[in-house]
Amino acid sequence: MSDNRTGTREAWLAARLELLEAEKDLTRRSDELARRRQELPWVPIVKEYRFETDEGGASLTDLFAGRSQLLVYHFMFGLDYTAGCTFCSAIADGFDGAVVHLANHDVTLCAVSQAPLEKLQAYKRRMGWSFPWASTSGGDFTYDFQASHTEEEWHAGAVEYNFRTTDFRLPEGAESAGFDEIALSVGTDWATYWREGAGMSAFVLRDGVVHHTYSAYARGVDSLWGMYQWLDRAPLGRNETSFWLRRHDEYQS
Repeated sequence: MSDNRTGTREAWLAARLELLEAEKDLTRRSDELARRRQELPWVPIVKEYRFETDEGGASLTDLFAGRSQLLVYHFMFGLDYTAGCTFCSAIADGFDGAVVHLANHDVTLCAVSQAPLEKLQAYKRRMGWSFPWASTSGGDFTYDFQASHTEEEWHAGAVEYNFRTTDFRLPEGAESAGFDEIALSVGTDWATYWREGAGMSAFVLRDGVVHHTYSAYARGVDSLWGMYQWLDRAPLGRNETSFWLRRHDEYQS
C-alpha cells in the first residue's frame, strides 16, 4: 500500500498539472510507437494452417471473415487444460464487447487456442462471450507464433517466447509462491500450464496473400488488458500481493 500524504486542493492541482504534462508526453510516444508498429515489414505466410471453428474447418484466410485485417489473441487454453487461463479470461472479458466495433472497421478479432473446439465452445458458453474462437486442432500455428511450446523445450529450459529464449522452470520450492495455485486454476501443473503463452498477432490480407505484421507477448499485451488500465488509475494501483484474480463467475458476491 502506498504511503500518500494529504494536502490542499491547490497542492493537488499543482501536482496534477505536472503529471498531466508527463501523461501527454506518454500519449505522444504511444502514438509514435503505433506508427512504428504499422511500418514493420509485412511477412507473407507460406504455411497452410488449419483451424476448427463454429462454422467448420477453416484456413487462416477464412479467419479474416471477409475483412482485410485480422487480430489474433493467443488465448492460453492448452490441450490438457480443464478451463481457460484465468488471466486470459479477464483480458477476454475486456475485448469481447470490442469485437463488433472492430468488425465494422474492417478488422476481425479472433481468439486461437490449442484446446479442442468442443472445450472452447463449452467454456465460451460458461463465460457468456460472443467473440470468434478457433482451435488449432493440434496444428503448428500457436507453436510457430511463440504461443505454445513443446515439452522438450520446457525441460531443456529453452522456450522461445517474447522474442528470446527463456527458462520457465521454477526453482526448487517455488510452488509455494503461488505458481501452483495458478496452474491448478486450469486443472494442471505449472509445467503444463506454462507451455502456453499469452500474446497477440496481427495479419493483413492483400491480393489474396496473408501477411504477418506484428506480434506481442507478456507485458506487450498489458495495454490490451482493460481491467489493469482502470487499476492503474485507482488510488492504490494494482496492489497485488497474491494471486487474487478469478474468473468473473467465481467471485463471491
